[in-house]
Amino acid sequence: MKTETHPTYFAEAKVTCACGRAFTVGSTQEKLSVEICSACHPFYTGNEKILDAAGRVEKFRARRAAAKK
Repeated sequence: MKTETHPTYFAEAKVTCACGRAFTVGSTQEKLSVEICSACHPFYTGNEKILDAAGRVEKFRARRAAAKK
């Protein structure tokens, strides 16, 4: 068998969410940064959260309002 074919496994990898929550998991990366976790995901919280980086939601709402008129 070839040696060193598998990446290093970190049993206590630190995950940091954009909402501020931090927790540990097992991973091949020592530090992970995520945008959404189970504490802030709309499916688990029941709250609507719109992630809009390019103004797409506002453009859609404007087109929808114009179509109704």
